[in-house]
Amino acid sequence: MDLDFSPLIDSWRFLASGLVLTILLSVAAVVCSFALGLAVALGRMYGPVWLRAPLVFYIDSMRAIPVFVVLVWIYFAVPIISGYSFDPFWAALTGITIHVAAYVAEVVRAGITSIRKGQIQAGLAIGMSGAQIVRKVLLPQATVRMLPAFGSIVSVTIKDTAIAAVIAVPELMRQAETVAGQSYRPIEVFTTVMVIYFLLIFPVTRLIDRYYIRVAHLGRS
Repeated sequence: MDLDFSPLIDSWRFLASGLVLTILLSVAAVVCSFALGLAVALGRMYGPVWLRAPLVFYIDSMRAIPVFVVLVWIYFAVPIISGYSFDPFWAALTGITIHVAAYVAEVVRAGITSIRKGQIQAGLAIGMSGAQIVRKVLLPQATVRMLPAFGSIVSVTIKDTAIAAVIAVPELMRQAETVAGQSYRPIEVFTTVMVIYFLLIFPVTRLIDRYYIRVAHLGRS
């Protein structure tokens, strides 16, 4: 079998545009899912009683449904129901965000509940409010403890962007499928894409792990 990477060289700008969109979608999805997941976790733990059941249902349902199904449903079903059509990029961002946020919420909840209750009692004893205890005592320590799990979530989120190809988002995987279909060189194209994803994700996870090793002592109590 002869390998021919010339189609990749000829289409590098086309693939680079997909890579840029993959990075943008990844960054936006990570930021949005972490913000939503934090809000959901705090709402479940400290919000009104009536809010907890819907949030638990949301978390459990998102963890029970594949992200592929969520993306397809948002892109194809929501316009039929609401009459509002999503741009593919925003549909992908919305679907990935609400899916990943459920996992973030559980990680945050686990991190906060791992802090000893004595620290909460100590905060109350010196006159701190509940919000101050969460913001100044619990979250700083819990964030450090959650770093390894957050690293995994970041890598999964970046990989999930490849699924956006099914709703015509012109990210890296979608562009690679186009090049492979036109050049009849799927081995060369998809092997290159696999290497690109590795080079994109591996340094991120390693940096998070190295940072956790440096600050792990701050999460001990």
